[in-house]
Amino acid sequence: MQKNLFRAALLMLALLSLSASAQVTVSKRAGDTLGVDVSGIQAAGGAAQAVKRTLELDLARSGWMAIAAPGQGAITVRGTITESGGQVSFACQAVDAAGRTYINATYSQPAAQALYAAHQAANDIVVKTTGKPTFFLAKLVMIGAKAGAKEIYLADSSAQDVRQVTQDRASVLKPRWSFDNRFISYTSFLKRYPDVYTIELATGARKQVAAYPGVNSGGAISPDGRSMALILSKDGNPDLYVQDLASRRVVRLTNTPRATEGSPAWSPDGSQIVYVADTSGTPQLYIISRGGGSPVRLTARGSQNVSPDWGKPTDQAPNGLIAYQTLSGGKFQIALIDPATKQERIITPFDAAYEDPSWAPDGRHLAAARGVNYRYSVYLLDSMAAMGDKPVALTATGDWTAPAWSH
Repeated sequence: MQKNLFRAALLMLALLSLSASAQVTVSKRAGDTLGVDVSGIQAAGGAAQAVKRTLELDLARSGWMAIAAPGQGAITVRGTITESGGQVSFACQAVDAAGRTYINATYSQPAAQALYAAHQAANDIVVKTTGKPTFFLAKLVMIGAKAGAKEIYLADSSAQDVRQVTQDRASVLKPRWSFDNRFISYTSFLKRYPDVYTIELATGARKQVAAYPGVNSGGAISPDGRSMALILSKDGNPDLYVQDLASRRVVRLTNTPRATEGSPAWSPDGSQIVYVADTSGTPQLYIISRGGGSPVRLTARGSQNVSPDWGKPTDQAPNGLIAYQTLSGGKFQIALIDPATKQERIITPFDAAYEDPSWAPDGRHLAAARGVNYRYSVYLLDSMAAMGDKPVALTATGDWTAPAWSH
């Protein structure tokens, strides 16, 4: 009996790799950009050059700015980047064509972490000149495959500073952040069977939070940090549960003897959960109230819609948009759906497979794994990019999957 349950649960964990075809409307919107002239920045030394290069990358990737030719920018950034005594300092000024000063500040970091000075400066430039948020100060967690083992890694927003978090030499799945960015939750086969763990980043302390008989997966921590959405097969078929993290008490939200659930993600206000179920015979997205009740099917088109992530509310989407991967033209692509109107659109080109979308904290960009010939890299996607704009590679070497942005 236990072996049968385990096999059934493994099928649930494989939902993300199924194949079929989907039809989703393809559309993208172009956004205006503000030209920024950075030719007046002086940088001497390797670390200083890295700061300048990272600043330019950040501004170009913001979606709100474009690097302009010398003397042609609506915003001019100038200053000097110096390295002394193991520290890098960036004395930065940002002014507009009328001479109005937006920034007059110095950003400093140890030379080994110089790029974080660039991230902070780029964030301030975009926020103060455009009023728009950025993702530059956020972190990425992702799964990397090295020497035959899949481990969890942590990276800065440009994936230049990459650090290994686990050293278990065990398969891991779907790392996610708590909303306060204190913890990363994930599923691991550390003890042969899939269990859910959390790691506290400040201390490195790891806790096993779900190890019931059968499969334990999901591990999505609620926005208030008190609960965790889980997929458990302890009572038979894999179903959706919510566990109170303090008391460990679990409440079952779904009961589908002939279907399998997976990949839960919380709405930004914590009142709802989007998840995957093959109730209709193929994996589709469903939404259910935090307190249970009748699920509502969200996706209507396509035979495989999986791996949802619920973004923050915006003026255009007051409930937030849900990103997910959908099979289209024989390859998985990243699509967005408005849970209120159920309008869908694909935001990736059809040049490769794109999987595991994760919203950046600016509410505009996403990270996803891009696969070619079964090798994966992490790419940056712009949900507002113009048709024909290419996703941007963040990782250049290695095999990287399941990226997730901090909040």
